[in-house]
Amino acid sequence: MRIAAGFKAHSGWAALVVIGSSDGGFVVVDRRRIELVDEVWAKQPYHAAEQLPEVEARRLVQRGVASAHRIAEREMRVFVKRSARHEIAGCAVIVGSPMPDWTFEQIRSVHVRMHKAEGVLFPAALIAAAEACDLNVVAVPEKGLTLDDRVVTLGKSAGPPWGKDQKTAATAALITLANVA
Repeated sequence: MRIAAGFKAHSGWAALVVIGSSDGGFVVVDRRRIELVDEVWAKQPYHAAEQLPEVEARRLVQRGVASAHRIAEREMRVFVKRSARHEIAGCAVIVGSPMPDWTFEQIRSVHVRMHKAEGVLFPAALIAAAEACDLNVVAVPEKGLTLDDRVVTLGKSAGPPWGKDQKTAATAALITLANVA
């Protein structure tokens, strides 16, 4: 079966939905939550470093970013291994608007910028992980994304949980199946 994965990241975790194309229809092949951190503080590394001196803060943020990338790659390899009997067309990662070219201190000095930096961290880690696994990866902008009507039917067949995260990830996976040769 030809499959595609869709990921909707949050701070420290992501919803993963794998959609397969079978006999002209679509099925949910896999659906789960994957953790992208191994320590609670790493969900928001900029926040964790907010009150630290600059050198310590940089180290902590770098450690958090490196950890997110390492764990995302590990989870992506698990996805690839679990999907070995299928043809993986690719994966889609839902992304927000790009982050301005702020320096570390500019990010750390404004609270909303820390949220922005942490908001792009986990989708970026998933994209890098997909690339490291030699998968076709599509960054799907969340803004303007219209949920595909087919996700309602897919959700009924998959059962709960089938909330907004799963619907968004499923729509992204459908986009990938349709657009990746």
